[in-house]
Amino acid sequence: MWDEEVWRTMWHNIVLFLPRLGTGLLIFVLFWLAAKALQRGVERLIRVPRFDPSLTRYLGSAARIALLLFGTVTALGTMGVDVSALVAGLGLTGFALGFALKDIVSNALSGILVLAYRPFRILDSIKVTDLEGTVTEINLRYTVLEAEGKTILIPNSSLFTNPVTVLRKGPDLPEPPEPPSAG
Repeated sequence: MWDEEVWRTMWHNIVLFLPRLGTGLLIFVLFWLAAKALQRGVERLIRVPRFDPSLTRYLGSAARIALLLFGTVTALGTMGVDVSALVAGLGLTGFALGFALKDIVSNALSGILVLAYRPFRILDSIKVTDLEGTVTEINLRYTVLEAEGKTILIPNSSLFTNPVTVLRKGPDLPEPPEPPSAG
């Protein structure tokens, strides 16, 4: 079946690959630790009273994921994998996904801006176009209004393309407690 020369060549290639594998794994672990530290640092850095806690968690997670992607590509390159096609593929995939999901991305970025600038808060009564109600929730995709027993979901991007009128300020609510960090 396989002669001794094939086994010897295969063993030789494995022995030559082990240091690159170890170095690549070490680089990935270092990037993983740095990504967790970066996430905590970003969350601490922007933990100021006017920033929403969910926004700080979102930005911290985005920073962690970006650094992990960079670390994965770096580790694979160190192991000898040709990452040029992978990077080009990630770029094209990112472009295609961004174009296909432009409304979702627009709502998410608008949600970040609403949470950061807080033009209105939960329990404020607002009017956008012909929709009027009391704000019950602000998330990355929608602002939720309650009016006359109805729940109205307003995409956050429409809050930046249409005038918003704050009809009545709600009571100041205490900041929600920070959830325990994982890990």
